[in-house]
Amino acid sequence: MSLTLNEARARAAMISEVSYDLALDLTSPEAFRSRVAVRFSTHGGDTFLELHRAESLEVTLDGTTVAPAYDGSRIRLDGLAPGPHEVVVDARLRYVTDGEGLHTFTDPVDGQRYVGGYLGLDITQRLFACFDQLDLKGPITLSVTADPAWTVLSNGLSTAVGGGRFGFATTPPIPCDLFVVVAGPYHSVRWEHRGVPMGWHARRSLAAELERDAAELRRVTEVCFDHYAEIFTEPFPFDSYDQVFVPELNWGAMECPGCVTFNEAMLPRRRVTDDDRRRRAMVIAHEMSHMWFADLVSPVWWQDAWLNESFADYMGFEVAETAAGYAGTRVSFEAGHKPAAFLADRRRSTHPVAPAAEDVPDVDAGTTIFDNISYGKGNAAFGNW
Repeated sequence: MSLTLNEARARAAMISEVSYDLALDLTSPEAFRSRVAVRFSTHGGDTFLELHRAESLEVTLDGTTVAPAYDGSRIRLDGLAPGPHEVVVDARLRYVTDGEGLHTFTDPVDGQRYVGGYLGLDITQRLFACFDQLDLKGPITLSVTADPAWTVLSNGLSTAVGGGRFGFATTPPIPCDLFVVVAGPYHSVRWEHRGVPMGWHARRSLAAELERDAAELRRVTEVCFDHYAEIFTEPFPFDSYDQVFVPELNWGAMECPGCVTFNEAMLPRRRVTDDDRRRRAMVIAHEMSHMWFADLVSPVWWQDAWLNESFADYMGFEVAETAAGYAGTRVSFEAGHKPAAFLADRRRSTHPVAPAAEDVPDVDAGTTIFDNISYGKGNAAFGNW
């Protein structure tokens, strides 16, 4: 069931001060345990948490075990008294292999297993019970139980590692669709820049490719970071900055705060061409700009996705050329991406770069505007200002 604009507005008017304390157990290869304490305040009344297809479910409300109505999509919380509440949801969920949840992947090269939650839109509810909407931002505290030999990464700085237990610092308030967890026997290149711990990571069978490109990846990261530190008034808003080539990502990259995921196509096994380098630098710059525009400042509803993507697309091409030094990057937009925006604008499916909220009546409709209008046409509009 897709969340509607009216439902989101009603819930945002009722709920405030949301936070999540999440524990994931990834030790079983068949299913994972998700236990989350959701804390919030309310004016009182009826509301719901989203949780997709839990195989088992235990719920406590303010310390008392309850049996709320659950339809495989929503956990009803009816008759809440005004004031603060804590709902603890302990669930068993299945891994997925389509990227729409906690994705599991076995490397055909060496048989190693990788797990990752690369979320967005209304996918977070496939990982833990939550208020799955943009404007109910909240801090997230994560702990993970997994193979002690694994690397586990998330939005917050690692605070505890040992005996298969991984802990992370509490994030600033973020939209829950930007939560990320990455786990597996990753090969890592780590360093610190301007006091921020940084890293690039790839699965073990791509270690040689990561080492081959590590110096360039570090250089691009640092020059883009320095550029944004100069032009934005707000300092970098998170406590660390990891970038991970993850297996079978459904998108080119995802701007998760403090831990950006990239499609492995950007770390090719073959010879890396100049065009590969130019495109990769553009994506690095694009995703880093999101730390401020999407992550620190984020939309209220999906009609404002253009504020994320139009601006980040413009910054990606612009900063890769002017700051990172990849000549021809802006021309590559004019020659390759802008014509696709013109074509999309001629179709019956065209829409304003900035539609009205009512033109995006539910989350399903929101998925349709991540297109060449929001990216390419919006980018061109920023470029003409």
